Amino acid sequence: MRTPLLLSLLILLIASCKPKEKNNSTEEFETAKISPLKMGEVSILTKSMEFFSADTLYSGWNTLVYENQSPEVHFVLLDLYPEGKTVMDTKAEVLPPFDEGMKLIMEGDMENAVAAFGKLPEWFQQITFMGGTGFISPQYTAKSTVYLEPGTYVMECYVKMFNGEWHTSHGMLKEVIVKEESTELQPPTPTVTVEISSIDGIVLRDSIMSGKQVIRTNFLDQKIWEHFVGHDINLVKYEDGASLDSLIQWMNWMNPDGLRTPAPEGFTFLGGMNNLSGGSHGFFEADLSPGNYVLISEVPAVDQKKLMHTFTIEP
Repeated sequence: MRTPLLLSLLILLIASCKPKEKNNSTEEFETAKISPLKMGEVSILTKSMEFFSADTLYSGWNTLVYENQSPEVHFVLLDLYPEGKTVMDTKAEVLPPFDEGMKLIMEGDMENAVAAFGKLPEWFQQITFMGGTGFISPQYTAKSTVYLEPGTYVMECYVKMFNGEWHTSHGMLKEVIVKEESTELQPPTPTVTVEISSIDGIVLRDSIMSGKQVIRTNFLDQKIWEHFVGHDINLVKYEDGASLDSLIQWMNWMNPDGLRTPAPEGFTFLGGMNNLSGGSHGFFEADLSPGNYVLISEVPAVDQKKLMHTFTIEP
């Protein structure tokens, strides 16, 4: 009589376990359905003069993984546009003054170049820069984490070609919609903190060691400098004997050779954090090896503004 009873209890025990197995499978399936974009993972690729990326993103924290497979230095800057404006307005009203102004700079006619930039539309001053990556060398990948508000954005890179023409005028201008629904991403835990302001410049709050680093960038303030945009942070490794003065000159697009291909010799651009509003912060990652480095902004006369900081990682 005990054997049938034991078999009955065994059958009941097995049956009671089956719903739990089903629930576990359902949970795993639901997790698998969450897209990388919903998780805040944004892949961006450049092969020449373009951005291959999603057209629609979620709001909240997003990690931009920008792979530069092209032969030139690039960056990603995300511009939040005023309501009602799109990339078509940029092409019609913003690119022409910049194209005209740069052409005149290349000809040495700075006075008329300034007049050309004066044709920029009034709404251009209402654009909010929401970060992005710093400069990244060919065949390298930049990784930055930024917080995005809902709205219409333009993704751009305004480095210049060998003839001085803007990358934006050759395809590196993409409209992106950020929707109300937010990502699941939480900001990363930093290993290093850097502060930047128009008063104190770039201040490194921690020592930087070799290996993988997550660098938090605190923008204490922001201002529009003479080149029509604000300050950012770029991480650059440089070889012994490389001319920092050549890098300083190159970081000013208002120079005829500034931001112009080719980039100065002896420097490798490793990403960073593009323009953010005062009071905002973002993160970027870098895997560092021993050598010489500089944190530097893309602004005119960067050395006079204290917007550069050199350091060395010892072997």
